[in-house]
Amino acid sequence: MQNETKLDLATAAKLMQGTKEQIESVVIGKSEAVQLALAAFLAKGHILLDDVPGTGKTTLAKTIAITLGCDFKRIQFTPDLMPSDITGINFYNPQSGEFEFRPGPVLTNVLLADEINRTTPRTQSALLEAMEERQVTVDSISHKLPQPFLVLATQNPIDSEGTFPLPYAQRDRFLMTIKLGYPNLAKEADIVSKHAFTDVVGSLTTVLNSRQLLQLQELIPSIYLSDALVQYILEIVAYTRNHEAVELALSPRASIGMARASKALAFLQGRTYVLPDDIKLLVNPVFAHRLKLKKSEEYKGLCAEEFLQGLLTKIPVPLKGNYETYEKI
Repeated sequence: MQNETKLDLATAAKLMQGTKEQIESVVIGKSEAVQLALAAFLAKGHILLDDVPGTGKTTLAKTIAITLGCDFKRIQFTPDLMPSDITGINFYNPQSGEFEFRPGPVLTNVLLADEINRTTPRTQSALLEAMEERQVTVDSISHKLPQPFLVLATQNPIDSEGTFPLPYAQRDRFLMTIKLGYPNLAKEADIVSKHAFTDVVGSLTTVLNSRQLLQLQELIPSIYLSDALVQYILEIVAYTRNHEAVELALSPRASIGMARASKALAFLQGRTYVLPDDIKLLVNPVFAHRLKLKKSEEYKGLCAEEFLQGLLTKIPVPLKGNYETYEKI
């Protein structure tokens, strides 16, 4: 399984199925969240885990990193955290008589930015270059990040004391926002039985290596997205730009993100083509965190997720395309 030969779609699909099964054996009862997280990774996108404490956000991040054979680092974001604590610093080495770069934790494959909204906007912005350009610049010298690279950031939507809300410019850098939520009682019984007295994450094995993962990411553009579905995405985006309830509409980055994410999701579901249902499933994870409604609408109790779901009922879904020429994987 660890050979370095080029992966075809069928082999890649089997590897991802094994990957998904291992992650779901740890993150119990959250199949959709796991699938979304893997889709974001395959689409080379970053993830914002927005949920209450104790729902498995850190466990999900660690499990993904181990299963995908990735280097993993965690930063606990606090008000006194400095940008250099993320990017690294240049220090003077008296033995060599030269300045040397000491890499920060951002130079990894999977970075867990824990409670990202507990640090200042100045420090939050230290991640912007890394997330968009896959590099960090220290003292005018740019350092490329290892590939693959994924930021998994967490924030607690309940506590607001001592927090600094993420600017929309930074929220827009995340491909998806994923909510895990509370498990049902049957699944929670499984969680207690499995996690209460055993280090499940520590016993995990690597399913992929980083070279295979990069090959998987390169396969995603080959998934078919019809012109009609591209137009469907653009109509959703355009609707937000012309609606009186919207203060900040969806950007072209949102359109690009939806195209990439829908292809990755289709691949994970064993198809070489995107269906309208893929886009519908992704509307909230990909679009909601980028959309800002007017305060008057929020006072009425309307949230971005409800607005987007209502929007879907007003835009005609494209008729089935010529998918008969695109077989399942």
